[in-house]
Amino acid sequence: MPEPTLVIAIAALVGLVVVVAALLKAWQGWLALKQRELDAHAAPHSSPGGSPLGAARIELSDLKERIRKLEAIASGVDL
Repeated sequence: MPEPTLVIAIAALVGLVVVVAALLKAWQGWLALKQRELDAHAAPHSSPGGSPLGAARIELSDLKERIRKLEAIASGVDL
């Protein structure tokens, strides 16, 4: 019959292997989730036929116009 310390050591080693395998599976699942989030975020959200770059340019132009108006208001110029 094997010694009790050997049985305890083997049982602890088997338990450690089970825990490490479960953690590895969870880690792979988390990485897959993050990959899906990145893929969904990278997909274009523009209208059909439109360009995301064009939408960004229009938005930038609108912001510049708003800044110009705010600067005019701050300097007291009437538009």
